Amino acid sequence: MPFSWSTIRRPILALAPMAGVTDASYRQLIKRVAPETIVFTEFLSSDALAYGAEKTLKMLEFDPAIERPFIVQIFGASPAKFLEACKVIEQIGADGIDINMGCPAAKIVSSCYGSALIRNPKLAAELVHAATNAVRIPVSVKTRLGWDKTEELIPFCQGLVEAGAKALSIHGRRYHDKFAGAANWDPIYALKREVSVPVIGNGDIASASDALQKIGNLDGVMVGRGTFGNPWIMKEISEAFALFDVRDEVTGEWAFLSRANHRAPENNEQGERHACRVDENSAADRLNIFRERLPFILEHCDLSVKTKGEKRGVLEMRRHLSSYIKGFDGAKELRMRVLTLESLDDVKTALQAV
Repeated sequence: MPFSWSTIRRPILALAPMAGVTDASYRQLIKRVAPETIVFTEFLSSDALAYGAEKTLKMLEFDPAIERPFIVQIFGASPAKFLEACKVIEQIGADGIDINMGCPAAKIVSSCYGSALIRNPKLAAELVHAATNAVRIPVSVKTRLGWDKTEELIPFCQGLVEAGAKALSIHGRRYHDKFAGAANWDPIYALKREVSVPVIGNGDIASASDALQKIGNLDGVMVGRGTFGNPWIMKEISEAFALFDVRDEVTGEWAFLSRANHRAPENNEQGERHACRVDENSAADRLNIFRERLPFILEHCDLSVKTKGEKRGVLEMRRHLSSYIKGFDGAKELRMRVLTLESLDDVKTALQAV
């Protein structure tokens, strides 16, 4: 059955697209932890896909047995290139296409990509229209609250929906905020009341408790930086969301449904239970937690090497290992040592010696 944002199980749990992070190995890792998660690629250049750039085409590779629903995120500013790129994406078997209209990086914005499209709603709508006309798979958009004011959000997104967007993921900061300050979800709730498509909130989710507190009337949540060093957060959120079965018909707010084996949590008990973070434990506890999670970390190393080859796979694992190895006695020394190693066997030997 073809993927559809309108029929996918609610609440939706998604892994945010992140450059240099959500490669095939990380997506597969997350899916093994929480199979219900919708995974997105790193953002890919629509121009490069249209031109058939080998490196970019390589980044489209995925394991259909593990990664579905599989969404490819693209960026660009040419409707013609979008049309060609989307055809390529559909042909490789992706379940959906997401358009990046939220990246605040200077290099991206200066080319009228990412967040810059918020200031050009006409072009933004044209890109969505081109994409939806090119393919049968659903097209969604990830964006921010606005450029410098949140009042832009609703009319901007209404234009995207009119152009054919089937879902919206909103990061709770404006372009001007970059990643500073706390994410503001209130404008996202307001947007949900004004559009007919699924709306997913994103920003500052670091625990299952955060997800439960923030979901409100939304269709789901998207987690990005909160997974760094803690991909298990997706399992915790998924388990917490399993108790969400009903929504208020008027407000759209989620509610817990008591089941035979589950008592409806009081005072967000379920979220608090899942919210135990590594940094709240003693150094000894953190070491034990690291040892318990080591088989999973080693599996991540294996996946990285399997999908990218040993040299590149080990090199790109360094950012993840930096997040995994922390908080216990000797972590700094181990981290510094591991980040100099170049073979998978050497990395495994160092980690298993803890």
